[in-house]
Amino acid sequence: MKLVIVESPAKARTLSKFLGSSYKVRASMGHVRDLPITEFGIDVKNGFRPRYTIIRGKTRTVKELESEAKQAAQVLLATDPDREGEAISWHLSQLLGLPADQPCRIEFHEVTRRAVQQALDHVRPIDQRLVDAQQARRILDRVVGYRLSPLLWKKVRRGLSAGRVQSVALRLICDREDEIEAFVSKEYWTIDAVLLAGDGVGAQASFVARLVAYEGKEVEIPDEPTATRLAGELEQAALHVAAIRSSRRQRRAPPPFTTSTLQQEAARRLGFTARRTMQLAQQLYEGLDVGDEGPVGLITYMRTDSVHVADEARQAARQYIGEHFGPEFVPERPNVYKSGKGAQEAHEAIRPTSVERHPESVKAYLNRDQWRLYDLIWRRFMASQMVPALVESTVVEVEGGPFRLKATGSTVIKPGYLELWAPHAGAPGSGTQDADGRAKGAAESEGAEDEEGRQALPSLMEGQPLGLREVQPRQHFTQPPPRYNDASLVKTMEELGIGRPSTYAPTIETLLERRYCQRDGPRLVPTPLGRAVVRLLKEQFPDIVDVEFTARMESQLDAIEAGKLEWQRVIAEFYPGFESRIEQAMQTVGRVAVQDEVTDEKCEVCGRPMVIKWGRFGQFLACSGYPECKHTRPLVRHTGARCPRCGGELLERRSRRGRVFYGCSRYPTCTYTLWQRPVGRQCPRCGRPLVVQGGRGKSAGQVVCAGWYEKTEQGERACDYRESAQAREAPQADGRPQAAVPAAERREEAGAAAP
Repeated sequence: MKLVIVESPAKARTLSKFLGSSYKVRASMGHVRDLPITEFGIDVKNGFRPRYTIIRGKTRTVKELESEAKQAAQVLLATDPDREGEAISWHLSQLLGLPADQPCRIEFHEVTRRAVQQALDHVRPIDQRLVDAQQARRILDRVVGYRLSPLLWKKVRRGLSAGRVQSVALRLICDREDEIEAFVSKEYWTIDAVLLAGDGVGAQASFVARLVAYEGKEVEIPDEPTATRLAGELEQAALHVAAIRSSRRQRRAPPPFTTSTLQQEAARRLGFTARRTMQLAQQLYEGLDVGDEGPVGLITYMRTDSVHVADEARQAARQYIGEHFGPEFVPERPNVYKSGKGAQEAHEAIRPTSVERHPESVKAYLNRDQWRLYDLIWRRFMASQMVPALVESTVVEVEGGPFRLKATGSTVIKPGYLELWAPHAGAPGSGTQDADGRAKGAAESEGAEDEEGRQALPSLMEGQPLGLREVQPRQHFTQPPPRYNDASLVKTMEELGIGRPSTYAPTIETLLERRYCQRDGPRLVPTPLGRAVVRLLKEQFPDIVDVEFTARMESQLDAIEAGKLEWQRVIAEFYPGFESRIEQAMQTVGRVAVQDEVTDEKCEVCGRPMVIKWGRFGQFLACSGYPECKHTRPLVRHTGARCPRCGGELLERRSRRGRVFYGCSRYPTCTYTLWQRPVGRQCPRCGRPLVVQGGRGKSAGQVVCAGWYEKTEQGERACDYRESAQAREAPQADGRPQAAVPAAERREEAGAAAP
C-alpha cells in the first residue's frame, strides 16, 4: 500500500477515485509546522536558523500520518505545485523521516486522471530551492512582523500588526485617499446634438455628435451661461456632413486567466471579492462531484502568473471551436501569449481541465457562484484560442457655421472571439449567452453605443445635410482618481511587482481584519487607524512601505528559487539596519494619535460632539469627552429615502457577513429592506424609493424604481419606472449631479448593492 498526502480532504477524495485500492490518500489539512507563535523563533547568530514547531491542533494529524507512513511501502507528497506546496511537503518529509534525496514528491497542475498518472511516472525529490525561497519569505515576514508590531503596540494601539507586503498595499490605499482629498474639482460642460439623417424616402435615422470646436478652436465650456449661449446658437446652425473617415483593425483575443486577471474580471463581472474568487477557484481545482464522472478537478491550478498553455489543451480547444463555432473561428496558427517578466513558465494559465466539459453540462452539479466562475474561466480560455475580431471604426465630422462636431461609430465586421467574450457583455449567467456559450448580442453590443461613446452610425455621405432633433448641454465635474477596489488593487500590486499570486487575496483580507481599511461598497477606504500606521512607517521605515524596495525583495526571492542567491544572504543584508532602526524608534518616537472621525451628532448626556470609533463588532458612536463621558450608541447612516410601507427613513446597515443593505429605521416593527442604494427621492409613479440599478452592463448606475426588483403575482415588475438621461442629472446625496459621477464609480456602487 502506498500513502499519498495532500493538503485538503476535497483533494483527497478526488485523488482516491483516480488511484484505486493500492493507494491510501490522506490530508495534512494545510501546513503542519511553522515558526512558534509565542516567540521569535529565529536564531540570528547562527545564520538565521528557524526553529519550527508543530502547529497547535495538528499534533494528532501528524501522529496519524507518522503511523500510516511506517506501514506504507512508499510515501508520496502531492501538495500544490508552488513554493508554499513545496514547503508543506518539505515539512512533512522532515516529520516523517524521509531521506532528503529520496524521490517522494509528485506534482500536477490539474486534478485529473491523466495528470495524476503522469505525476506518478515522474516522482522527484523535494526541490530545496523552492523550499529556501518560501523559507526566506517566511523569515522576512516574521522579522518585519515580530519586530515592528511591538512598536505599533507601544506607539499607536495594542493588537496591531505590520507586514512586508501588507504595509505597502496599505500605503497604496492611503496615498490614493490623500490624492482624493487634495483634488480640486472643476466644473465643465459638454454639448451633444441628436442629429437626423434621411434616406430620401421619409425615414429618419438618428445619431449623436459632440461639439468639439467653435470658430476653429477646440471648444472649452466652463459654465452654464457659456453652454446655454452655444446651445442656442447651435440650434440655429445649418449642419452637414463635412468628412467621413473609416478604418478597420483587428482586435486580438485576451489571454487566458492568471490569478490576478481572474480576480479582476470576477470582481468586475461577478462582484466577487478576491478572497471569494480564490475560495471558489480552490473548490473547482480540488474537485467536485459532477454526476456519473464523480469527483473531478474542473480547472487547472489557480495560483499562477503565467499565460502559458499546454499544447494538448490548445489543440483540444481548436478542435472544439472548429466543431461548434465553425472553421472560420479557428486561427491559422495557434494563439500563443507571452507571460510577464518573472512569471513561472512551468505553470499554466488557469483553464478548464477539459474543454468538452461545457459550463451547461456541469451547471446542475455546481452551486450558483461555482458555476458562474467556471463559466467565466471556460469562456475566457476558449475565446483566447479564437481568431481576432475585425472592427470598423468610423469618424464623422459635422460642420455648420462656426461649429464643428464629431461622432464616432464602431461596427463589428467579423465577431471572432467576441462570440464568446464580449468586453461589455453582462455577467455570466445573466442571460447573455446561448446554449453554446456564445455571448448573445456580442456584435450588437459592439455596434451599439458603449462605454467609450461609440455608436452605430447610419449610412452617410460627405456634404449631406442633417436635421437637428435636440441639443443636450450637460454639466460635469472633473473627478479625482477612484478609490481602489479588490480588482484595481490586485492589478496595481501585480504591475508594481508587490506580492505574488498566492498573496494578493490574503493581503487584502489582513488589511480588513486589522481594520486598517474598510469596504465602502466594493471600494477600499483607509480608516484613521490605517492612515496613522502608514504615517509612522513612512517617517521611520520608509523602505518597508517603499514600492521599489518591496518589489526588489520579491525579485530576490525569485533569484533564490532559481538558485542564484542564498537565502541567508538576503536576510543578512536586510536585518541589521532594520533592527537598529527599530531600537532607535522605540526610544525617539512619541505616541501617535489616531484621529477619530467627528460627526455632527451631539452626545445626549453632555452635549459634546460624537465621534466614530471601532469596536469588536464594527463602528459605533462614542462621546468625544471620553473618559469623562462614556456614552455610546450605534452608528446610523442616513439616506434621506422614505420607507414605502410606514414612512420611516431607510438607513444604511450591514448584514452579519458585512454586506451593505438599506432597512427601515422602525425595525423590527417594519422589516422593509433594499439591497440597492436609494438616491433620496421617490418614484413619481408609485411612491417607492428610487434606487441605483445594479448589474454590470450599460444599465448599471441608472436610476430606477425599487419596484423594478419586486415581482407581482403575475411575475411582472411591480413598477418599471426608469429615469431618462436628463432626469439622472439631478443632484445625488453628496451634492454632485449624476453626470458628475464617473461611469466606473456608478457601476461599482450599483454592483455592490446587487443581490
